[in-house]
Amino acid sequence: MIEALNGAIDALSAAVFTKLSLFGTPIEAIVIWLAVPMLLATLLLRFINITGLGLAFRVLRTGQDKAEDGDVSQFAALSTALAGTIGLGNIAGVAIALTSGGPGAIFWMFVIGWFAMALKMAEVTLGLKYRAIDADGHVRGGPMYTLKHGLAARGQPRIGLVLGGIYAFFALFGAIPLVQVNQSYAQVAAVTGFTSGWGYGIVMAVLVAAVVFGSAPWLGRVASRLTPFKVAVYMIGVLAILILKADAVPAALAAIWHGAWSGDAALGGAVGSFVVGMRRAVFSSEAGVGSAVIAHSLAKTDEPVSEGLVALLEPFFGTVIVCSLGGLAMVVAGTWDDGLQGIAVTSAAFASVADWFPVVLAAAVFLFGYSTLCAWGFYGLQAWGYLFGRSGVATWSYRIGYVAILPIGAVLDLGRVIDLVDSAFFLMAIPNIVAFYLFAPELRRDVVDYLRRDRARRAA
Repeated sequence: MIEALNGAIDALSAAVFTKLSLFGTPIEAIVIWLAVPMLLATLLLRFINITGLGLAFRVLRTGQDKAEDGDVSQFAALSTALAGTIGLGNIAGVAIALTSGGPGAIFWMFVIGWFAMALKMAEVTLGLKYRAIDADGHVRGGPMYTLKHGLAARGQPRIGLVLGGIYAFFALFGAIPLVQVNQSYAQVAAVTGFTSGWGYGIVMAVLVAAVVFGSAPWLGRVASRLTPFKVAVYMIGVLAILILKADAVPAALAAIWHGAWSGDAALGGAVGSFVVGMRRAVFSSEAGVGSAVIAHSLAKTDEPVSEGLVALLEPFFGTVIVCSLGGLAMVVAGTWDDGLQGIAVTSAAFASVADWFPVVLAAAVFLFGYSTLCAWGFYGLQAWGYLFGRSGVATWSYRIGYVAILPIGAVLDLGRVIDLVDSAFFLMAIPNIVAFYLFAPELRRDVVDYLRRDRARRAA
């Protein structure tokens, strides 16, 4: 079964990552597909990723929980989205970026993270605007509903239904985050000596089932408690490396800067570094993929733009801060160039502080992987419901299937797991970015109107 799955992943990856040649360096067409809307969203929304940062924190702090529609608070919606976004892509993904593209890839992850903030705000704002609200006040949302309801409002319901279905279909594959099981097992096994991948995968599946079989508010409560804690545990380790090896930080920053603009083939090397940084930044922020829209659509707010502002903080926390500092710590420790792969690079960096320090990483990795698996189980359930309905049989069949497939991630090859996740993410991005282009004019009008009303409220 594993061999057949490996072959299918190889075929899918070859089909998805069509390559062009730029300055003599292969570059995936899908990278351009995502980079262009990030830049356009930044320009369209007047650099809201910088000017709106303070407002985003204010909205998150004050909230709009008195709104009638919605299932969870804006903070819980953000926590749920962060539970799915800030995962092992922010730990193992950074290590993979370093070993594949060198220190320069960290610079590009940082830059792309800023542009990703604008695109994340755009897709979440549209998702809130076109979410579905049941008679009892419960909500459903995501790019599939943006396409379905947005195009229906323009008199094209069939096209919207089909495009929404395409997104939901791809999301079913994206909602199998096997990398979380794979890399959390790798670190836990390295620390504890536990050698049964299947056994670890089954244990993780049982723990995930305890949340996936619950409700959206239950997931929100779990995420709002786990997300701050898991980030704190990881960042303690990262900051310990940077503080104890502070004398190496300037050289590491120089390596990251120079690596971003040079390489084996000069400009071609810089392009290669950008491509790696782009792929890993998308995995860490999920901007353009549309998955986090599903979580944010649950928020109790009548202002779509306000939730878009809250969503803007996701790439800021996950990519700009967590990924950048983690990548800097690995460059400082020098473990990225030791022939290691994936989470082993991060583990070696932690071990450079103290022999027992990888245990801290193992705890963080487990929490990152677990919370992400819980969040993506919910995302997949929403896509499944869009395609097959929300009857008890349909809902339970998805939950059982999702939990049952997780152990496979612990025994697959890391490279193929990464290719599968990247392929699924980029396929999801195709209809999601189409939605961004279709609704960009009304998105700009809505954001400008909200900012005008916010200024008027503060001036009153």
